Amino acid sequence: MHIRLYNFLPKTAVEGPGIRACVWVQGCPIRCRGCATPEAWDESGGIEVDVDALAQEIVSVPDLEGVTFAGGEPFAQADALAELGRIVREFGLTVLTFTGYRFEDIKMSNCPSWQELLAVTDVLIDGPYKQELADTSRPWIGSANQRYHFLTERYQYLQKDLPNISNKIEIRIRPNGQILVNGILSQDDLSFLLELRNAHDVRRKRDT
Repeated sequence: MHIRLYNFLPKTAVEGPGIRACVWVQGCPIRCRGCATPEAWDESGGIEVDVDALAQEIVSVPDLEGVTFAGGEPFAQADALAELGRIVREFGLTVLTFTGYRFEDIKMSNCPSWQELLAVTDVLIDGPYKQELADTSRPWIGSANQRYHFLTERYQYLQKDLPNISNKIEIRIRPNGQILVNGILSQDDLSFLLELRNAHDVRRKRDT
């Protein structure tokens, strides 16, 4: 079984509780206005990887607490992510899944792979990103309509701790000069960082 990826980080501290791997799938049928990663919308983009190979890479990373599935839209590749989630949970890792769909609609769906992905998910964060409701006051969430669903007991304690958890970002600079930013930040801060990155790209191209 294969999965089409937009991005993958083997270790991050800003995409959910604890130290986690993060899998951003490629392809999104929802395509929210104001999305921070519209380049992840195209179903034919990204790279295709073997699910078993990706799972082995994840479980070999020391000190991981879990895996986050983001996108793109994770439920657009629910069969592959359900399999990946099943494997990593056998190694004691947790699963946090983002989706632009509503929890109630997923539960009512007749799609078996959607139910399988839900079954391996400890925390579901649901709802489309709504630019007019942009709100980064809660951890890992970009707009006020989005909700946390604690589907297992693993993270029940977070329900009362959420107000004390701050959003953070990570910035990585690759050897080729490419700058990568992940985590949640306000639209103004995102625009500022994109301007810095674009200015950096212009200087880098000019100097090569």
